[in-house]
Amino acid sequence: MEKFSLERDGSELILHISEELDHHLAMQVSRTVDIQIERGNVKTLVFDFTGMTFMDSSGIGMIMGRYRKMSYLGGQTYVMGIGEGIDRIFTMSGLYRIIPKYEERKQRI
Repeated sequence: MEKFSLERDGSELILHISEELDHHLAMQVSRTVDIQIERGNVKTLVFDFTGMTFMDSSGIGMIMGRYRKMSYLGGQTYVMGIGEGIDRIFTMSGLYRIIPKYEERKQRI
């Protein structure tokens, strides 16, 4: 089973990550997402963490790096599908102060 997948909807890039986000996966995700962003026309990046059970500090770094890249290019970054454990990490790390949380994509419309 794939650990992550990308979905493109116009200028929106949705990154689906399931199970665990550790150092090894964070590096793979960073490279893959950066390539998509650098190809252009990505205005919105959405991290979908539905089903994710674990994230370490390298996951936080990966999210922050993509957030900075999108901000530099004038884009937006969102998160959705946050479970209880990952919610605690986002709250304690302060990520919610810069990256909005949405339960459903249609809320952004």
